Amino acid sequence: MPERTSYDVVIVGGGHNGLVAAAYLAHAGRSVLVLERLAHTGGAAVSTRVFAGVDARLSRYSYLVSLVPPKIVQDLGLRFAVRKRTVSSYTPAVRDGRPTGLLVGGGAARTRRAFAELTGSDREFTAWERFYGRTRRLAERVFPTLTEPLPSRAALRAGIDDDATWHALFERPLGEAVEEAFTDDLVRGVVLTDALIGTFAAAHDPSLRQNRCFLYHVIGGGTGDWDVPIGGMGALTDALADAARGAGAELVTDCAVTGIATDGRTAEVTCMAGTVGARRVLVNAAPRELARLLGEAPPPPAEGAQLKVNMLLTRLPRLRDPRVDAREAFSGTFHVAEGYRQLETAYRQAAAGELPATPPSEIYCHSLTDPSILGPELVRRGYHTLTLFGLHTPAGLFAADTPGQPAARDRLLAATLAELDTHLAEPLADCLARDADGRPCIEARSPLDLDRELGLPGGNIFHRELAFPYADPDGAATAPGRWGVATGHANVLLCGAGAVRGGGVSGIPGHNAAMAVLEEDRERPRGGSVGDRPGSGRMAAG
Repeated sequence: MPERTSYDVVIVGGGHNGLVAAAYLAHAGRSVLVLERLAHTGGAAVSTRVFAGVDARLSRYSYLVSLVPPKIVQDLGLRFAVRKRTVSSYTPAVRDGRPTGLLVGGGAARTRRAFAELTGSDREFTAWERFYGRTRRLAERVFPTLTEPLPSRAALRAGIDDDATWHALFERPLGEAVEEAFTDDLVRGVVLTDALIGTFAAAHDPSLRQNRCFLYHVIGGGTGDWDVPIGGMGALTDALADAARGAGAELVTDCAVTGIATDGRTAEVTCMAGTVGARRVLVNAAPRELARLLGEAPPPPAEGAQLKVNMLLTRLPRLRDPRVDAREAFSGTFHVAEGYRQLETAYRQAAAGELPATPPSEIYCHSLTDPSILGPELVRRGYHTLTLFGLHTPAGLFAADTPGQPAARDRLLAATLAELDTHLAEPLADCLARDADGRPCIEARSPLDLDRELGLPGGNIFHRELAFPYADPDGAATAPGRWGVATGHANVLLCGAGAVRGGGVSGIPGHNAAMAVLEEDRERPRGGSVGDRPGSGRMAAG
């Protein structure tokens, strides 16, 4: 039950972005209420004991960190850390009838040898270094802008100061740049995967949605590195919840919001406990959910396209490729069926309404880098987690599934694991741990499961189509427009992944929504809170 009848800011949704906004605004002296539908804060960035009677806290949904700016960690005094992976990726393959693969990591010399052994020359490694040298320079220039007011398109291009990179990533389908830079099909596929995580698109999609996805995957931290959160993803959101409470924000869980009403100056938010008044409402939910709460027409649909699988193993499986230790292969991103032609074939099949015959996926083992997510006895016995993220499986493929009969999801899971088994020297099923009830420790979630559980539209992990990180000229006149968090209502702001520069675990939309509020308050003095004005704000009996 909220403690007051009105607040300066009510935040709908207690995911990581909502918590970032709450902490910043409460530190700045604003009265803040966070309303969360679930029994806990954290949203998609949580750690959970997924398997009955098993002491393993898995990052159930989001699982790696790239986009969280150190500025947010420092500003909010978070006790949170990440650890780098020594191996970036391993991609198994069969060449000349023998199992082989490409291991990227362990230093430039080792990576060069791996490219040469796979392709027979230094050409692809040289192209790789050149290509990712360009993306790293891009990251160094773009990442710092994400926690500043949006630059104009021209200003961002001038800041990047590299017309070839600008044209390749902002104006032409990414497939053109990949095909120009690389000749090996497997290498091309490894590069393309960063454009497809949670995004259903072909390499040459003229909408450039694949380019936007690629951009956010290669600019994180100014390096593009994807790091392991120590203690699991829940360690971040637990720290954020502590920071928000410590600053004075009020967090209420098990309290679904059912409606928002606003006249542009003040608002009322109705939840399971009643109705509270607010000067501003920040929405850490998808634009589809915001439209529902306002009673407005929903935005165009933008489906997700992924399978998320969590596993606990008694041991890591042995690989068919004898040159690579499984501990190295699974500590980075293990690519399955992600050659360039395989990815394009899977896209065409899914676009035709069929589950991909050879489902592409990528896997990694959190516990190799951070065993703290496992209980001491599991560590002693050599247990490990596996996280699998499948690509090119849009929500429409699961339309006939129900929570009790997920037939399409089960078929996809079986096909995905069978494809993984083609690169293993033993079946993965032989390595799966069992829970307290004797069931295999494996959990799969389709896009529709993510919609039901987290309110992600069609399972879209970005809430809607990603946008390039520059300003819409029409929105630059207001603080919310300048920060990329505006909606159709002056005092209702997006602070979740649906904001410009949203998507992924970053805290950036939460930071930017808070900055927009504080900027508006500097431009226009606050006066009294909503509750100081007669007739505004009420708390109905819950």
